Amino acid sequence: MKTQALQFNDILEKIYNLHLEDKLELKNLLEHNIAEARRDEMAENFIKAQEEYHSGKLQFSSDIKALKKLL
Repeated sequence: MKTQALQFNDILEKIYNLHLEDKLELKNLLEHNIAEARRDEMAENFIKAQEEYHSGKLQFSSDIKALKKLL
């Protein structure tokens, strides 16, 4: 764990020493990477939900008491 913290701190130090243009490019790359990772996560969740729905594991209700029991 300490090794990871040191590596992270080393990375941060290198980032802080970059020129502004490089920092902005890195920011854009990270934002796009994060958005892509979120899309992948949503796609995985959608597939899991479809599988649960088709297997009958997914339950729907508009009854508040029934929903509380499902939790």
